[in-house]
Amino acid sequence: MDELLYLIAIAVSLGGLGLAAFLWALKSGQFEDLDGAANRILFDDDAPLPPSKPAPKGQ
Repeated sequence: MDELLYLIAIAVSLGGLGLAAFLWALKSGQFEDLDGAANRILFDDDAPLPPSKPAPKGQ
């Protein structure tokens, strides 16, 4: 029976730790720009690379 009380205490403290981590991430602005990462994947704003030179035929 004592083990069950220890496990409940550990579960409650881990849940509180997870909640604290979530609230910290929420407060620090981790979830502010939800569309930015999706747009960065879809639209490539980098300049195109120059064409590469073909290898010599003798090699």
